[in-house]
Amino acid sequence: MKIMIVEDDKMICDLVGETLGKWGFEVVKKIDFSNVLQTYIEEDPHLVLLDINLPSHDGFYWCNQIRKVSKVPIIFLSSRDTPMDMVMSMNMGGDDYIQKPFYQDVLVAKIHALLRRTYSYTEIAANVIEHNGVVLNFNDGDILVEGKKAELTKNEFNILRILMQQKGSIVSREKIMRSLWEDENFVDDNTLTVNMTRLRKKLTGLGKEGFITTKKGQGYIIQ
Repeated sequence: MKIMIVEDDKMICDLVGETLGKWGFEVVKKIDFSNVLQTYIEEDPHLVLLDINLPSHDGFYWCNQIRKVSKVPIIFLSSRDTPMDMVMSMNMGGDDYIQKPFYQDVLVAKIHALLRRTYSYTEIAANVIEHNGVVLNFNDGDILVEGKKAELTKNEFNILRILMQQKGSIVSREKIMRSLWEDENFVDDNTLTVNMTRLRKKLTGLGKEGFITTKKGQGYIIQ
């Protein structure tokens, strides 16, 4: 999939482009800031990363112009932090807003989620899950929160994956054990408790205490 980066800060543009390239995206960075719409039409990207402060016209203007011809997903990148800027971004047709400075992992997670919603792009979606600032990376089995990382064991990773994939729903202990070990009859129930305790400890260490909630007699849930 192709992503067009409309960003006049070369350092940020190159860093984001390099990160997206590692994830297998085709990246468009060479932009005519006097005619962003024309570049968009010529390149026909699947998603646009759009800065607000640009030469000639600002990002709001170009978002409005793109929206006249396309429903392509647009994520605003901006150092502005006022509520009005965020509201303007959404009102002009933006799909998401990320304030600078931002973590590359969070940006990638948001891109994956937006592409999945727009194109049902399950291959990309399978590589990362993000919820409430917690990024679960399928490539290396790590979790990241605001740039801080923790390594997970195979069981810890699978427990968190199951819960995040079904966020908002209670997942029973039996269902988790079936997913982990296929047949819970051959598993000591205490094994799940030990893994859950270790996982929660790692989340707490990253500043996410209470990320997983226990529903007594029912199971676990990520709200």
